[in-house]
Amino acid sequence: MFGIQPLNPATLPAATGNYTHGTLVTDAKRLLFVSGQVPWSDADGRVPEDFDTQCRLVWRNVLAVLAEAGMGIENLAKLTIYLSDRRYREANSRIRHEILGNHTPALTIIITDIYSEDWLLEIEATAAAAG
Repeated sequence: MFGIQPLNPATLPAATGNYTHGTLVTDAKRLLFVSGQVPWSDADGRVPEDFDTQCRLVWRNVLAVLAEAGMGIENLAKLTIYLSDRRYREANSRIRHEILGNHTPALTIIITDIYSEDWLLEIEATAAAAG
């Protein structure tokens, strides 16, 4: 039977925040690899300046790709989030929790330069579904 199960071994420190140490996907028939989504702007070609708006825009883009594949938040198995600066960690965590609710996929957060200086974050994802 299809399932996405969080794995938090007792031998590891408790996962803090909205993630799990590992994700076990069983009986998946479809895998979706979401390319790094960035704060592509609205129809005017603008990129918002503030992190919160960019973060919500990036999540909107991730959700759009999931929806195109007939998937949703519950299908996310792994996220990699690239932040351009450490100061965005708390806002990223807060907004991620708002979006994901109680769903806790495996998570990696990397602080690094992003392709465009205007982009403050990028999110890539892996999702799985039964059929």
